[in-house]
Formats: sequence, structure tokens, C-alpha cells
Amino acid sequence: MTQLLERKGELSAPPPLTPAARTARRKAFLNWIAVHTLGVAVALFFILPFVFILLTSLMSDQQTLTRDLIPDTWEWSNYSKVFDTPGFLTWWRNTLLYAGLGTVLTVVSSLPVAYALAKFRFKGRNLSLMLVISMMMLPPQVIIIPMYLFWAKQLDLSGTLWPLIIPMAFGDAFSIFLLRQFLMTIPNEYIDAARVDGCGELKTLLRVVLPMAKPGIAAVALFQFFYAWNDYFGPQIYASENPGAWTLSYGLESFKGAHHTDWNLTMAATLLVMAPVILVFFFAQKAFVEGVTLTGVKG
Repeated sequence: MTQLLERKGELSAPPPLTPAARTARRKAFLNWIAVHTLGVAVALFFILPFVFILLTSLMSDQQTLTRDLIPDTWEWSNYSKVFDTPGFLTWWRNTLLYAGLGTVLTVVSSLPVAYALAKFRFKGRNLSLMLVISMMMLPPQVIIIPMYLFWAKQLDLSGTLWPLIIPMAFGDAFSIFLLRQFLMTIPNEYIDAARVDGCGELKTLLRVVLPMAKPGIAAVALFQFFYAWNDYFGPQIYASENPGAWTLSYGLESFKGAHHTDWNLTMAATLLVMAPVILVFFFAQKAFVEGVTLTGVKG
């Protein structure tokens, strides 16, 4: 009986590793350590600046001028002081209007154009696509003077954000190109089936294409939202003369100038400006990454 148990134990025991297998396992373990160490280092590289901003925003006025990294007293009231700054809530409202309305207008106006360039066959389609790509390569600074003269002198809209919002209702070259690339990945059989069932082009776009294009639309919307939220050049050109039309990106510069020695308040205001963008990307990153990844499948 004892011999049978010993033989059973020998059969169930794993065979000894060869020297080559031990070397391969050791290399795999070292590679795992190296990859994860690099990942942690890269993560710290991006996270530590935000941690520094957060800790500085919770310090007192005197401590921000020292070498201390941890607040002696956690001054949460710094954030309420930022909100009590005259004009700060107005900057928030203007930024939400600019980023939110601009994003909706860009998506609504760019999607039909992208659909036509991706799924329609018409004379001059390639030329139209080349024009869209050419507009992507045109720096905004090249046309800022005639555009400013048009909006400010002809339409008398200087001191407002409407010169930045209204053009978004006529499409955006980058958004059109990105959506067109994504719509190219949708099989034509779905669209042909909808047409056979009697759907017109608008109904096909809304009932068939739109649900399948949600990742691409999410990517375009996030790109446009981030651009409008962080835009400094546009509000500086059109809204600088009217503090009531300032956005957070432009108003923050004024806030820093007024509190150039109050680094705790400046860091608190900076964190409040960045927080919405970080939260939006955190909750929408799956759709964003999927949309950007699938965009380049077909050309």
C-alpha cells in the first residue's frame, strides 16, 4: 500500500524544469517587473503634477512660499474664496455655453457632410475631401484678421463669444474628416438594406448610421469639447474687451495676475478649471479610445 501511494505521488508531481525552461521563466518574470516598473514611473510622471497642484491649493498663504510639500492645515476654504472672486461664476457659465453649444453644433453639422463623403458616390467627391483636408492644414492665425473684421466690423459681435460659436454650425474640417474615416468602417450592406426597406437618406442616417457611429461621434465630441474648454486664442481675440464674456481659460490669466503671490488660490483656481475636463475624459475614455482606434481602419 505504501509503495502504491509513493508511486501515485511521483505520478502527480510536476516534472522538474529544464535549465532552458528555468531561464525562460526567469526572463518572463524580469520582463514583467520591467514593464510594470516603467508603467508605474510613467503614471507617476503624469500624476505627481496634479498631486502637487492639489496639495498647494490646500496650503495657507505663508506655507506656499516654503519648501513644505504637505499642508500644515488643510485650507479647504481656498476653493470658496476662488468661487467668491468677482466674475469666476460668469467665466464658468460662458465656458459651458461655448464648449457645450459649440460641441453640439459641430457634431450636428459635421455628421451629414461626413456621411455624404463616406457613403455617396458623386462627381467631385475626392475634390471635396481634398478641400476638407486642406482646411485642416490651414492655421487659424492666417485668416484671423479678415474673420475679425467680418464679425467685429460688419456684424458688430465683438465682445461676445458668438463669433466663435456660430461658425461651428457650418462644420469643422477635422471633425468631418474623423467622422468620415469612422463611417467608412460601417458596412454598406446595412445602408443598402435600409434603402430597400424604403428609408430615405435622412432616415437612414438617423436610424441606421447614427447608432452604429456612436464611438466616432463620442470621439469627435470630446475633441471639440476639450478644444473649446481650453481655447485661449479665440476668447482673447473676440471677448477680451468685455469681462462679462470671458471664459475660464482667459479669465484664469487675469486671476493669476491679480493673485500672483497667492499661489494657493492660483492652484485652486487651476484645479477647478481642469477638473471638468479630467472628469469628462475619465467617464468617456472607453468610447473615446474606441472611436479613435476604429477611425483608421479604412481609408
